[in-house]
Amino acid sequence: MRVPGTWLVEAVGGTLMIAGAALGVAAVYQQGAWLSVLPHPVAGGAVLERGAYRLVRHPMYAGLVLVALGWALIVRGGLTLGYALLLLLLLDTKARREERWLVLEHPGYAQYRRRVRRLVPFVY
Repeated sequence: MRVPGTWLVEAVGGTLMIAGAALGVAAVYQQGAWLSVLPHPVAGGAVLERGAYRLVRHPMYAGLVLVALGWALIVRGGLTLGYALLLLLLLDTKARREERWLVLEHPGYAQYRRRVRRLVPFVY
């Protein structure tokens, strides 16, 4: 027997997963040749301020967190939610470190950082 309202929680979870995947894929596409698995800025790269990067400074990380939170809602698992929050903390820490390097590499990054939120549009 299904719990009433389960479909709504699953729908929200699925929507978060789709939105997160779309955000992450858009960011990967926009990075193009500057995409790197390493957190250090790629030499000759530029600060992207359009598309996904207009919404948040780290859209790939935000996308991963949205997918993880969506999955936690779908499976309704406390442990899964804990893992999603742990992922958020890990990626936020990584983003902070990357931003130190980006400010040194790109003088315009400090201004961009003041305008655009790190991981959650309009919030954080």
